[in-house]
Amino acid sequence: MTKEQPIKQRTNRRRGLRAAVACAVITISTLTAVLPAEAATAIAPAGHPAQLSLPIPTGRYKVSEAPVHLVDHSRPDPWQTGQNYRELMVSVYYPTTHAAGHPAAPYMLPSAAAHFDSVTANDYLMMNLPTGQANWAATVTHVVQGAPVADGDGKRPVLIYSPGLGEPRTWGTTLVADLASRGYVVITIDNTYESPEVQFPDGSLATMVTPTDPNAFIKKSLAVRTTDTSFVLDQLGLLNAGQNPDVDGQRLPNGLAGALNLSKVGMFGHSLGGTATAMAMDADPRISAGINIDGNLTNFDGTLMPVAEHGLARPLLLMGKDGNTDTGPGWQAFRAHTPSWTRQLTLRGSEHASFTDAEVLLPQLGLPPATQTQNIGTIDPATAIHTNEAYVSAYFDHWLRGRCGRLLNGPSDQYPSMEFVD
Repeated sequence: MTKEQPIKQRTNRRRGLRAAVACAVITISTLTAVLPAEAATAIAPAGHPAQLSLPIPTGRYKVSEAPVHLVDHSRPDPWQTGQNYRELMVSVYYPTTHAAGHPAAPYMLPSAAAHFDSVTANDYLMMNLPTGQANWAATVTHVVQGAPVADGDGKRPVLIYSPGLGEPRTWGTTLVADLASRGYVVITIDNTYESPEVQFPDGSLATMVTPTDPNAFIKKSLAVRTTDTSFVLDQLGLLNAGQNPDVDGQRLPNGLAGALNLSKVGMFGHSLGGTATAMAMDADPRISAGINIDGNLTNFDGTLMPVAEHGLARPLLLMGKDGNTDTGPGWQAFRAHTPSWTRQLTLRGSEHASFTDAEVLLPQLGLPPATQTQNIGTIDPATAIHTNEAYVSAYFDHWLRGRCGRLLNGPSDQYPSMEFVD
């Protein structure tokens, strides 16, 4: 299947692909094929779709973003027979003090947004949203493109963000942009053909391959993500040295080369992205600290992943949803086998998607209360967002910047929704 070819099958899962790791539930079935172009036509709304907006980042800086097109010629694509290279899209978010006059960064590109609306939101993420109600491509991000990197503060620590299974890399923009506003350089990765949709600079759209064996698919996805992450770190080294790794030769933002502190690298991810964070840390010593957000550390068949069996020698924070969850066995094993720092936190009243942009975007759609609660729980959305941002930033500030980690030591009266698990 090339980037231009249609999805031959879709996958229907109870609670969506995101649940494949967080809840270990997946059901395979064949649905009708949809061409990306047809999907774009199918969702054209008769009226005016909702104008959505992400919150303004809370840090001292404005935020800018640069998409980068990467190709790894050293390996064939693991998902596409006959494609002798691996092709990725990443976004680099970074602090700027000169945002004025630069264009707004799109939340999703048009073809990707159409596919998200017609396929991903409901068939993969099972959010039960009416199609055509949201203009995902026009969502306001409070992020610009192409602005120069902010001066000062020396080289900046680097964070890698890995999205959940069935989630595009943009589905974590709220948290990613907030971290960039606090002075981090944050790179988000779409793992092509496992990501639900990846739009490339030539306009082509790569869509997710159809899983047939859930256990094998998840294991392969994690192995591929681990290799993709190490490759991206290699490319960041080239970028930092003044080279341009973008295969199309797109100009990179002024000041980005030399601005990265690649001795201070963290990684975080949601659902399968959280699992991938632990796996990548286990494989690549360049990643100093990580956060697993509601991602399982057991395989689909219930067996422990290797990282749960032997733990990590570097710090990993576990942040989970409230209520019943399948993360328990793997997280308990990981904590028991980890000799270094680790904590487990639960966001009270949250659901699996509470750690993604669903927490801020779904309340803007006027959904039935039951639909909203099913997706993002009962916690107040603003409380969920600010609490997540506070703990994620405090964690990386402590381990990558040497700042006080008091918030990580125990419950806080300022953030009563975050529970520490013994």
